[in-house]
Amino acid sequence: MATYTRTGASPPPVYTFPGHQAEGFAMDWSTTTLGKLVTGDCNKNIHLWTPKDGGTWHVDQRPYSAHSASVEDIQWSPNEENVFASCSVDKSIRIWDARAAPHKACMLTVEEAHQRDVNVISWNRHEPFIVSGGDDGILRIWDLRQFQHGKAVAVFKHHTAPITSVEWNPTDASVFAASGSDNQITLWDLAVEKDSESAGSSKDEEPDVPPQLLFIHQGQKDIKEVHWHPQIPGMMTSTAHSGFDIFRTISV
Repeated sequence: MATYTRTGASPPPVYTFPGHQAEGFAMDWSTTTLGKLVTGDCNKNIHLWTPKDGGTWHVDQRPYSAHSASVEDIQWSPNEENVFASCSVDKSIRIWDARAAPHKACMLTVEEAHQRDVNVISWNRHEPFIVSGGDDGILRIWDLRQFQHGKAVAVFKHHTAPITSVEWNPTDASVFAASGSDNQITLWDLAVEKDSESAGSSKDEEPDVPPQLLFIHQGQKDIKEVHWHPQIPGMMTSTAHSGFDIFRTISV
């Protein structure tokens, strides 16, 4: 790498798969099987990469193609080595079983998960929950035990523009973060319930915000991603057109 740095050249890729016929933004490494990867493209196709000896991959030429529009995000199950989820411009969220043939692998679907494009999803490491964010600016929580019914167990409307990133806290199962094109990063805690004593108070006294909304981070422009630090509790980093932010709140 030092040689490439001195010469300004780019190192060659370890492996290249030419099967995607369009650009793509969705990919995820498996956390249960080392080297296993899924990638999705704007032609609605998803391909599974299986590691082989010698540092290469076998990529099935047959795509997972149940979506009818661009695949926007993919997440492996943190517990099941053959299960992954995807979301799409077609407004749907799908759960796949990679052990099945690609044309039969879509096991569960919510067709109208959002009113507009579903941009991002995150799979909870500790509970059977998926959080999704869409162009409608809405965050939805899906309980996989009730996924087939097609109804979210929680819906949060605070952002005023498309959601660009969501991620569950790696250690606190009820907490997640989201970012939006409204230049806000929000922290949420599903464990918080509305205070019954203040339920009847005047709306003029306090802003009408969901009680689960813990914290709002602002100051960046055109925020693209937000991620939790895997070792430092509560530490977060965000990427935006205006730069990187690293911050930690007292809320988590």
